[in-house]
Amino acid sequence: MNQTTAIDEDVHKLSGTYTILTPERPSLLAVGVLIWLGSELMFFSGLFAAYFAIRAHATIWPPKGSHLDVLQAGIFTLILLASSPTMQKAVWEEEKGNRVSARFWIVLSITLGSMFLMNQMYEWITLPFSPSTNAYGSLFFIMSGIHGLHVLLGLVAMVFLLGRMKGPAGDPGERTVFQAVSYYWHFVDFVWIALYACLFLLKG
Repeated sequence: MNQTTAIDEDVHKLSGTYTILTPERPSLLAVGVLIWLGSELMFFSGLFAAYFAIRAHATIWPPKGSHLDVLQAGIFTLILLASSPTMQKAVWEEEKGNRVSARFWIVLSITLGSMFLMNQMYEWITLPFSPSTNAYGSLFFIMSGIHGLHVLLGLVAMVFLLGRMKGPAGDPGERTVFQAVSYYWHFVDFVWIALYACLFLLKG
């Protein structure tokens, strides 16, 4: 037996232990959500462009009488941001098959997001200005209101996830839906960081 034949026999013996790995393709739903979030990013970019264009022509920004509770808003910003890792934890638990744990993390994410939204509603009621007071008031209510609507839609999506997880075992598309909702929720948190900085922190 020559050396080449011996090598061929060794390869033949070992070939049964090898597994051909193929990259997992992203689902159409996940791709669609990412494309949609790209369009949403462009939409919010337009709002930011309008904000900075108006701000550039103002001598005092924000105008007098536009007092905001920066500390309170900052606390609830941290609460909203905390819901991002809890939502991601829910995705990881669902991927492991830990459905009870996944439900817990979803409920926690819903609770944190709801707290943020309730604080925003309280702010709107107690603010010393309205959308018609000045340009800043209009921008504040439009930008925070549109974001609040996105938060509400995200909470509805999470409730939908809980309803989908009633059974003892998940369906084949459950994981994809989990991932899509998490993409959306991370986006909502990311956008609010920029909104908080513009509406509450930037002055001058």
